[in-house]
Amino acid sequence: MILLGACAGWALLTAAAHDGRPEGVLLAVLAVTAGHAVGRVSGALLPVATPCAGALAALALAVAQPDLSPGFWYAAPLGHTGGTAALLALATGAASCAAWAAPTPALRLGMWALAVGIVLTGAALGSAAGCAAGAAVLLCALAAGSPVRRGVSLLGLAVAAALVAGTAWALASDALRGGLAGVLEGRLTAHRVGLWQDALRMADRNRGLGVGPDRFGELSPAASQTVPADGKPHSAPLQVAAEQGLVGVVLIAAVFCWVLHALWRTPRSTPVALTAGAALTALAALASVSNALSFTSVTAGAGLLAGWATARPWAREDAEPRL
Repeated sequence: MILLGACAGWALLTAAAHDGRPEGVLLAVLAVTAGHAVGRVSGALLPVATPCAGALAALALAVAQPDLSPGFWYAAPLGHTGGTAALLALATGAASCAAWAAPTPALRLGMWALAVGIVLTGAALGSAAGCAAGAAVLLCALAAGSPVRRGVSLLGLAVAAALVAGTAWALASDALRGGLAGVLEGRLTAHRVGLWQDALRMADRNRGLGVGPDRFGELSPAASQTVPADGKPHSAPLQVAAEQGLVGVVLIAAVFCWVLHALWRTPRSTPVALTAGAALTALAALASVSNALSFTSVTAGAGLLAGWATARPWAREDAEPRL
């Protein structure tokens, strides 16, 4: 709560300094907070039913509203949008958590079937990123059933998220040379990389307070090249760096690390903790290269999943020791 409050307070401070609009950040913080609270309560009461219902709700939203952001130019290479891909990854994670929490083999098999169905739905929707992210979460969930060290596995997930964010940052700063940069730019599109480069230039010029929340679209030449534009750089770390400075980046990184720490400390089983961690890491990776966190349904879903995975069920055996 302290970290989330700090994120909200810093957004207000940077907005006041540069006449920014902090409403989007405040809404995201509120959605995460509310989702986490609801997840903790519902997960304590119904540790199987509520993640299952959440997975179905996220799947229904992804199917019913495939175009979660305006404009066709943001479709490649993230399927319809990063928001759709994020919903599919979170839905797969929720269904897999329900599978590991299921008390009977038949119910567990049904939850696994739901998770597989969500991945296949991503392919049917044409969301390549959603299908890939869901498949990665599902594979991690299945692997979590083998004897693993919880702390080491969560540390590996943190490193994976950092590598994706670092690669996007390096691509924006022209630190990647040779064929790798060309391949990544070809997959991510030159326009998206141009948005990242604008964000990085803003961050370099305004390292302290940034340019102010929700002001990237006003100041980015690349964002003005498309009409109508959504005014986002389509990379959460770079957007925060440009609009809220380095302190904002440290705060969102601290929130992600806190979530992983909470999963390490959770009394839930290790498969549930690692499955939720894999889904949230997939979301972090998608957010590093898309506008996934711009949608309230995604931020609320992330809070719900974290709440379900860290809830302490009322009727349960003693928690297993953390490794």
